[in-house]
Amino acid sequence: MNKKDYKNEEVYRHRIEHLFENIDIEKARSWFEDFQHLMAYYRCAIMEIETKFNVLNEEFSLRYDRNPINGMKSRLKSPASIKEKLERRNLPNDIETIENELDDIAGIRVICSFPDDVYMLADALLNQDDITLIKKKDYIQNPKPNGYRSLHLIVSVPIFLAKEKRNMKVEIQLRTIAQDFWASLEHQLRYKKDNSFTPEMADELLYCANLSAELDEKMDNLRQHTFEKDHS
Repeated sequence: MNKKDYKNEEVYRHRIEHLFENIDIEKARSWFEDFQHLMAYYRCAIMEIETKFNVLNEEFSLRYDRNPINGMKSRLKSPASIKEKLERRNLPNDIETIENELDDIAGIRVICSFPDDVYMLADALLNQDDITLIKKKDYIQNPKPNGYRSLHLIVSVPIFLAKEKRNMKVEIQLRTIAQDFWASLEHQLRYKKDNSFTPEMADELLYCANLSAELDEKMDNLRQHTFEKDHS
């Protein structure tokens, strides 16, 4: 480990200890080590899911001569966000609770080209015998009141370590390019600092969300027409 890496780890350690300053220093250090191990397991789970989607993307590329996946993003929930969520739900801040009670520590967002691709990829993933579906929320068929659209899955995937196998939970969001574009800008506009978000702005964003949905439908129809024409 070089000096820069060591310094970064020390800074991270101090932040963790500060977040959990209500327990003594030795317990904080032990918690930090267990937390680091748990985050490593979640990173492994993310890699497993990313690999599965990359394989599916390659298969569909060969089968249909196009890639259904436009991009993927992954993230681990920050220690501060974990602490805030535990406190909001009145849960203890121990490692076992984090692993058992929180479903969104590890997250992957899959950006698809067309709406049909969202469901095709979701079905292909869930049909794999090592994937267990824990929870599913379809905000495409049933959008949120603000216009948000995305397919959310909580799945369990095994990771294989040197001496054990562990099942880890991963939150997966599948959405189209248009849905991702809207969600990203909506978040910036709604939660921008020193910005007064008005009901009129919310109405405009809902209107834009509906326009995005219409665009997705038209583009999907064009794709189907092109496919039928090429195979007629």
